[in-house]
Amino acid sequence: MAKARTYYFCQECGYQSSSWLGRCPECGKFGTFAEEVVKNEKSGIGKEKLSGLSVPKRIQEVSYSDTKRIPTHCGEFDRVLGGGIVPGSLLLLGGEPGIGKSTLLLQMALAVNDRRLLYVSGEESEQQIKMRADRIGESQCELYVVSETVTQRIFEHVDAVKPELLIVDSIQTITTEDIDSPAGSVSQIRQCTSEFQHYAKQTGVPVLLIGHITKDGTLAGPKVMEHIVDAVLQFEGDRNYGYRILRALKNRFGSTAEIGIFEMQGNGLREVPNPSEFLLSQRDETLSGAAVAATLEGARPMFIEVQSLVSSAVYGTPQRNANGFDMRRLSMLLAVLEKRCGFKLGAKDVFLNIAGGIKVNDPAIDLAVACSVLSSNVDIPVSPRYCFAAELGLSGEVRPVSRVEQRIAEADRLGFEKIFISKYNVRSIDTKRYGIEIVPVSVIEEAFRALFA
Repeated sequence: MAKARTYYFCQECGYQSSSWLGRCPECGKFGTFAEEVVKNEKSGIGKEKLSGLSVPKRIQEVSYSDTKRIPTHCGEFDRVLGGGIVPGSLLLLGGEPGIGKSTLLLQMALAVNDRRLLYVSGEESEQQIKMRADRIGESQCELYVVSETVTQRIFEHVDAVKPELLIVDSIQTITTEDIDSPAGSVSQIRQCTSEFQHYAKQTGVPVLLIGHITKDGTLAGPKVMEHIVDAVLQFEGDRNYGYRILRALKNRFGSTAEIGIFEMQGNGLREVPNPSEFLLSQRDETLSGAAVAATLEGARPMFIEVQSLVSSAVYGTPQRNANGFDMRRLSMLLAVLEKRCGFKLGAKDVFLNIAGGIKVNDPAIDLAVACSVLSSNVDIPVSPRYCFAAELGLSGEVRPVSRVEQRIAEADRLGFEKIFISKYNVRSIDTKRYGIEIVPVSVIEEAFRALFA
C-alpha cells in the first residue's frame, strides 16, 4: 500500500510546505495555505519515463526537419498559433466562465475532418456535448467524446481510440489516483498537467487543455502550469458585446502579437477577418470627441474608434477614467496637452473609451487620443474620414511609428480621405503610391490647427 504524507500548498502560487504557514514566503499572500494528502508512489506515466532514457548528443549531431503543423481549418485560430498546431505540443486555453472556450474547441474539432480526435469532458456529459455539436452544425468528422475525470482511465480511452488530437475540458476537473486531494487543487493540477505533457511529448499527439481563471483574471492553479505548457491562449471579450478575442500570452512556436477575432452567434462562433467592421461604429451624425486610430495587432492592421468626453468637474476633484487604454498614459497625454497646447484640462473631467470593448497598448494611437480629447474640449467634431497613426512625446512632438506603410495601405483600402502621421515617417515612404492624402505633422499644435483652424 502506498504511503501518504500531508503537505500544505499555497493556492495562489503553488508553494509547498510541510507545515501550515500564515503567510506564503513565495508570493507574500496571507491565509492561502490548504492541506493536501499526497501518495508517495510513481504513476504509470512516470515509470514510462524511466524506460526511455535519452542519450546526450552534440548539437551538430541533432537532426532537424521542419515540423508540419496540423491545420485546424479555422483561420483565426491558426493565425494566433502561427499557422496551426505543432505535433506533440501542449496548449492551454483560458477564459471567463461562459465566454465560449468549450464552444471554440468543439467547433474547431468538428472542422478538422481529416483526423481522429478525442474530446474528454469533465464538466459535461456526452449528451450535452452532442446538443452543442448539433447547434454548431455537426460535420462528417471522426470525433470521439467521453465524459471522464481520472487520468488513468483517460489514457485507457486514448489507447483504445488512438487519437491524433486530444482535447481535455477542463484541467481543473481532472484528477489522478496518485494524489489523494480534491480536483482543482494545486497538486492535482500540477501532476495532471505533467502527465498530459509527457503523453504529448512521447507520442507526438498534441493536447489542448481548457483552464479556468480566478476572479483576478489569472489562470487558476499553480504558476508552474503555465511554464509546462507550450502555449497559453486567452479567450476574452465583453459580455455586452458579441465579439470575442483570442490572443496568445505565450507561444513557443509562434508570435504572441497576433490575435483572432470571433463573433458569438446562435450557431457558434463566426470568424471576423476584418476587425474594423465592428471596431468602427456606424454613425449617421458627426459628433465631437471621436477619432479613428490606425493600430496594429501583430501583422494585422486594425482601425479603432477612440471616444472622449471632457466636461467641467462637478466636484472638487476632477475625474479621470479610461476603458481599454492605460490610465497612466492618459494622464501623461493630458499633461502634454495642457503644457504644449495651453488647454486647461486640470479642472475638467476626462473620460476615454475604446469602442468595441477591447484593450489597446499600441503607442501609435496617442495622436488619436489627443485629438479626440481636444475635439470634445472645443466641441468641434473630427471628420470620420480622417485617421491617425503617431506617438506623442513629452515635449509635444509627434513621433514616428513602425510599419506605417501597412497602416496607410489599409486606410486607403477602407476609403479614408486623410491620415495624420509623423513627418519623420514620410521620409521613408512613397506618398504617390496611395490614393489617400497623407498629412505629416511634427508637433501636436500642427495637428490641432489642421483639424480645428
